[in-house]
Amino acid sequence: MAVPLLDVRDLSVAYLSEAGDVGAVDHVDLTVEAGEFVALVGESGCGKSTLVFAIARLLAPPAEQTGGTITFRGEDLVHLRGEALRHLRWRDYSVVMQSAMNALNPMKSLEAQFGDAMRAHEHVSRSAIRQRTVEVLRLVGIDPVHRQSYPHQLSGGMRQRAMIAMALLFSPSLILMDEPTSALDVVAQRSLMGQITQLQRELGFAVVFVTHDMSLVSHYSDRLVVMYAGQVVEAAPTATLFGRPLHPYSRGLFDAFPSIRGPRTRLTGIPGSPPDLRRPPAGCRFHPRCPVVMEACRTEAPQLADQDGTLVRCLRYPGSAAT
Repeated sequence: MAVPLLDVRDLSVAYLSEAGDVGAVDHVDLTVEAGEFVALVGESGCGKSTLVFAIARLLAPPAEQTGGTITFRGEDLVHLRGEALRHLRWRDYSVVMQSAMNALNPMKSLEAQFGDAMRAHEHVSRSAIRQRTVEVLRLVGIDPVHRQSYPHQLSGGMRQRAMIAMALLFSPSLILMDEPTSALDVVAQRSLMGQITQLQRELGFAVVFVTHDMSLVSHYSDRLVVMYAGQVVEAAPTATLFGRPLHPYSRGLFDAFPSIRGPRTRLTGIPGSPPDLRRPPAGCRFHPRCPVVMEACRTEAPQLADQDGTLVRCLRYPGSAAT
């Protein structure tokens, strides 16, 4: 069988503190095929961004990977250090941060920042930097005249496009995107999402896209992975999950945003708050908020089970009971 582009197995990440370790990512499996668009969705604090930072090998204290493996193109990332890791990062996989204003250097023009990234990997001339800067800016729909612009001179949407342009400097095979549209208005969000998917079709890279807005990726992603309290609770092709969400948490997320079609309906939302991950609840982590909780849910931790191609972590489905 072909090796996945990205293969994450049993990954756990904790934030270490004197008050108790916070298990932000708990035994997560994730595979991404070449050219695939995978969206990670869930409430704030469910572990999506921490998972992406662990994959990118960008965790910093007090965060620490406590278990699991991360394999990229057949190579073990967990044990790569120093120069070997730097050689892969940005050239073979890149990261688009949540806030471009914070990720971009306010003291340097776009071309200067792109040049820094290129010189970190190879010896390049000024003319080569200028040429590549013009090429990637055009790819994301920015007029090359802005190559000498500073971040504060660009709109929010243009800054995010500039971050994507920087991520494409070396034509990587995987781009990790941590809520790149969260600071944009709805029109700018849709425009940026259309740009990302068009580039993906043209260039063939894979995307792992973090968002808390399931509707945002409904028309763009190939597969949805729903996270709650550090765990994957459901994973399925996007059309399948939107057509028939199995986990009560997934259904709650769908009920929490309005539809622009059909009759007007009352939004229900999800009662309560996510658990304290220093002391997660026994049994199913969603059971204190679940509208269909059973007695077994309070004591028995469910496992991911395959239900006709959908992976779901819920005791209401066969195979989820712990063995």
